[in-house]
Amino acid sequence: MFERMRRRRTAESSEMQRRSFEMWARLEGRVPPEVERMRAELPPAESAALVDDFLPPELRVPSHDQLDGRMMPWAKPIVLDGEMVICTRCGAYRDWLVLSTRDQIWLRCRAGHQQHEPRLDTAWYNRHAGPADATHATFEDCLRHLGH
Repeated sequence: MFERMRRRRTAESSEMQRRSFEMWARLEGRVPPEVERMRAELPPAESAALVDDFLPPELRVPSHDQLDGRMMPWAKPIVLDGEMVICTRCGAYRDWLVLSTRDQIWLRCRAGHQQHEPRLDTAWYNRHAGPADATHATFEDCLRHLGH
């Protein structure tokens, strides 16, 4: 019985070693000979099409480097360090637009007053923001889209 278990473990470990070797070979850039042969048989146009598997331009989303900023609505009051954040000019305490730009967070109340909030950071924004539903060319277009 123990001999059978030992043989099974050896077979399983050799299979794992083979898979591990194949993975490392792929990571180091070594390509198995059968893949090289298949690539050589394909015409250049088809082999280029096989490599280009990135999304078509109409489905791509701009990266954070290509955007001037992002914003999201925040209807609830914001409480930081046990204190409710209020607009310094009109006293509003909810129905904010939270703007994230240049590693700073700005709050904009419904009346259009903006204030920098140093207690919030980009990590907070990323944790609370959902996926972007639209991209706008101007700040005003985005405000219209969000109903402000």
